[in-house]
Amino acid sequence: METRSIVIIPTYNEKENIENIIRAVTALPEGFNILVIDDGSPDGTADIVKSLMEGDLKDRVFMIQRQGKLGLGTAYITGFKWAIEQRYDYVFEMDADFSHAPSDLPRLLSACRDEGFDLAIGSRYITGVNVVNWPIGRVLMSYFASKYVRLVTGFDVHDTTAGFKCYRREVLETIELDKIRFKGYAFQIEMKFTAYKCGFRIKEVPVIFVNRELGTSKMSGGIFGEAFFGVMRLRWDGWFKKYPKRS
Repeated sequence: METRSIVIIPTYNEKENIENIIRAVTALPEGFNILVIDDGSPDGTADIVKSLMEGDLKDRVFMIQRQGKLGLGTAYITGFKWAIEQRYDYVFEMDADFSHAPSDLPRLLSACRDEGFDLAIGSRYITGVNVVNWPIGRVLMSYFASKYVRLVTGFDVHDTTAGFKCYRREVLETIELDKIRFKGYAFQIEMKFTAYKCGFRIKEVPVIFVNRELGTSKMSGGIFGEAFFGVMRLRWDGWFKKYPKRS
C-alpha cells in the first residue's frame, strides 16, 4: 500500500528560499507533499507559495496562513493537526532555509517506514559535531544544550534540540498536542521527550546541518532561555505527569 508523507515547513520572511526548497522536496522520488505554515510574512513568501499551488505543483503543496508571528511550536501543532485530519502516514518537520538537506528526507522516512521506528531525528551530534558555517559560539551553545537536556532529564538522545524529524502519524495522535506548552526552542525538546515518555521508539539519523546562506535567522536569546528553564519543568513532569501510552 502506498504511504503518504507530508513535510511541514514554517515560514516567516523566506522569499529567498521558499520556492527552491519546495521544488527540491517535491522532486524527490518518494512523492513528499508540503504544508507551509506562514506567519504573515510581509516579504511576500505566501504569494510565492500560492503561485506554486496554482501552477505545476497543484495538489502537492498546501498552505495555512496565520496572522503574525505566533511561535514555532504553535505553527507545528497547527500543521500536525492538519496532517492528522488528512490521514498522512508520516509527518516531517523541516526548515525552509536549506539547513536541513532535502536529500536526507528519504533516510528519515526509511527509519520509520522500513526499520519500524516511530520517530526519526536528523541528528547533528550522534556521530560528533556535524554543523557547517555556524559561529563557534552557537555550535557550542547548541551542543551543550543537548548535553544539558540529557543530564537533567536522563533522556538518551544526542540532539535533543533538532528540528528535522519524521513522525509516524500514531505518535502525533497519541501525544496530547494541546498540552504541549513550549513555543520556541524548547518545543523541539518537549516533543521528543513526550514521545519517549509515551513509549515510542526513537532513532537518530546522522545528518550535516548547514547554516542558511539566504535570509535571516529567527533565533534569539529568549528562545534559549525558554529551553534552559523548560528542561527543569520537563524533568519534574517526567516524575509526576501521566503520559498517554502508545496503543
